[in-house]
Amino acid sequence: MKIIFFGTPEFAGKVLEFLLSHKIEIVAVVSKPDKPQGRSKIPVPTPVKIMAEKYSIPCFQPEKISDSDFIEVSQNLRPDLFVVVAYGEIIKQHILDLPKFGCINLHASLLPKYRGAAPIQHAVIDGEKETGVSIIRLIKKMDAGDILAEGKVPIGPEETYGDIAEKLCNIGSDLLLQVIGQIAEGTATGYSQNEENVTFAHKIELEDCEIDWTLPASKIHDLIRGVNPEPGAWSYMEINGQKKRMKIFRTRISSETLPVGKPGIDSSKDFFIGCGEGSLQIIELQPEGKKRMSGKDFLRGLSEETFRTFKLL
Repeated sequence: MKIIFFGTPEFAGKVLEFLLSHKIEIVAVVSKPDKPQGRSKIPVPTPVKIMAEKYSIPCFQPEKISDSDFIEVSQNLRPDLFVVVAYGEIIKQHILDLPKFGCINLHASLLPKYRGAAPIQHAVIDGEKETGVSIIRLIKKMDAGDILAEGKVPIGPEETYGDIAEKLCNIGSDLLLQVIGQIAEGTATGYSQNEENVTFAHKIELEDCEIDWTLPASKIHDLIRGVNPEPGAWSYMEINGQKKRMKIFRTRISSETLPVGKPGIDSSKDFFIGCGEGSLQIIELQPEGKKRMSGKDFLRGLSEETFRTFKLL
């Protein structure tokens, strides 16, 4: 069965490699255009494009998937199936109708919860204890097609977006392989989503990641792990009268009692910050202009006088 694979980020690149390692016939790959990154603004290929080049598979990067050039390419390839994994664009119905067996999508949530661009991040931020993946038929309405298969994974109290994404990539790749086989055999069956249970997961922007220290420690902890490794939770800090930005990557909830946004140190020289309810032990952080470091290493770099001037805003 000839497949055209649509995807862009690292998550999709890993799924693509898994399918190729299991001898799935990927005749072409479609990814978003390369984007300039860093100070040099040099365009960087997407992880899916890199994977396609590794396996010598033709890769197309249209600005819009509805471009007539891509439609012509697709018609010439005569694909049996489109497989979409985190492509980054809603695909119009006349495109979905091109392949013989339609189009399926691996979505990183237990649909109908968390439709949209950032399902894993929102599940962690919301403090969910469980999430999963859904393999669905793609239709014009976003993430609303019939569910062909699903798999569940637990979310541990210290696990991050990156940790969960890896687990979902593994389970999702296996499920996708199974569903492709069922479609080829004509045995795939699905069931409709319950529209009453729909929730949406909008794209996480940098401003969504600013920490509000008046919130309970549990809420802040969930935000921090839900946007780790990127975009990364952050807060302004004031130290020696200077305002700088600090990213925080890993924390642990503590019962230490501290004023909101104020630092503290316990007998083990661990670093704590007071929240609206409870406090957080700061395990890993990155001050502006410096490398990531442990909370203890950050404290070692501060004199007692400097530490007295430190606060988070």
